[in-house]
Amino acid sequence: MEKIDRLKQRYSRVSGQYQIDVVKDEQTGNVVQLNWQRRTDQGTRKDLPGVYCLRTSHKDLDEKTLWHTYTMLTDLEAVFRSLKSELGIRPVFHQVTERVTGHLFISVLAYHLVHSVRYRLKKSQITSSWAQLRNQLEGQNRVTVSMQCKDGQTLHIRKSTRPEPRQQKIYKALEISLHPGEVIKTILNKSSVITRDA
Repeated sequence: MEKIDRLKQRYSRVSGQYQIDVVKDEQTGNVVQLNWQRRTDQGTRKDLPGVYCLRTSHKDLDEKTLWHTYTMLTDLEAVFRSLKSELGIRPVFHQVTERVTGHLFISVLAYHLVHSVRYRLKKSQITSSWAQLRNQLEGQNRVTVSMQCKDGQTLHIRKSTRPEPRQQKIYKALEISLHPGEVIKTILNKSSVITRDA
């Protein structure tokens, strides 16, 4: 009984929807049977668990348009959550109007870039969320290799790693190079720096 009471306290929103009866043995006092049955309050929110109920003042919208607008808002919020962590645009308590405007401008500009990328990808049937796209592109990096030469010079070679098939599909849809960034060779002398494109 104590365990049932603890469960009822822990899951109070759900517990009200169940009737639980405990049958005890009269001689020992031990529980011999546990009966439960679901009860619903017809016509209330409790009667519709897991069902979305959208309310709007726009009577001109049909169900499909309303649902599309709602999911678009959810997607927008997910992108902004992602951008807040990547670009460091979490809410900052600015005290100067120009800084507030700049913060807002960077946030909206970043969203427009994300939206334009996803719009182009959707034309190629790539409908991944922004977070999924980031995960798919995560494996390709820009690396720098440094080597010490016999003549005392230091050679740095900077290039991108080879993209995987899933990344190539995204690059092709966006019509960008499969090997972003050029191969750059930099030779460091004690007195000068020479940079060459390979």
